[in-house]
Amino acid sequence: MKSWALVTGATAGIGESFARLLAANNYNIILVARDVKRLEERAAFLRSTFGVETVVIKADLSTDAGCSAVEDYIGANEVDVLINNAGFGINKAFTASALSAEEDLLNVLVRTPMRLMHVALVGMKARNKGVIINVSSVAGFIAGGTYSASKSYLTVLSESVHTELAGSRVLVSALCPGFTRTEFHQRGRMSMKGLPTFMWLDADKLVAASWRDALAGKTVSVPGWQYRVLTFFIRTLPRSIVRKLGMNLRRKQRR
Repeated sequence: MKSWALVTGATAGIGESFARLLAANNYNIILVARDVKRLEERAAFLRSTFGVETVVIKADLSTDAGCSAVEDYIGANEVDVLINNAGFGINKAFTASALSAEEDLLNVLVRTPMRLMHVALVGMKARNKGVIINVSSVAGFIAGGTYSASKSYLTVLSESVHTELAGSRVLVSALCPGFTRTEFHQRGRMSMKGLPTFMWLDADKLVAASWRDALAGKTVSVPGWQYRVLTFFIRTLPRSIVRKLGMNLRRKQRR
């Protein structure tokens, strides 16, 4: 009998890549997103291409009702893989953004993955097996507004739970990609014209690297040589410089 994997933000980008990778590895897939039409299209593709079963959950994870719907499903069913991927960015400075948008971002990037992890780990610990991958970002290592702060939380929480569960067969890993060719920046109306081509990552390749790293017990996965070099310098440079670099990058994206 096939195990089940749940992917949030499963209709595009990194989430869609994870859904395909897991289906190719013989997992049945629970797809979570807001767009029912795209959910059904992706589910039909996975069933016809990989011969897996699928479940579709329409949920707006910025709302308590949406988060609770996914929590309830996990609590009532055996989910062996959880991919916390749903997210978005805000193309405004913190002091110029709407408070409601900042709260939505915090709910999707912090509250929801924390709650889904907490519920999923009950069953995973009882069965002594499971994989949780939290899609964080290299932005979590810099100072770039609420998005960076939220991703920093997700990375640190992943590290903490990974350490707490050391010695068990429950694996927790944070995926920290850099700029990836997805719909993310277009949806956020962010200008990426000045970014060199070599800094872009391929979603399928970074997802495959993340999955390998998670199964190998790696706590934090940073795909791409360019981002491993970048994070090395971020960790060694004075924080005053890191803060300036982070805020300069955010300003360029808002142009």
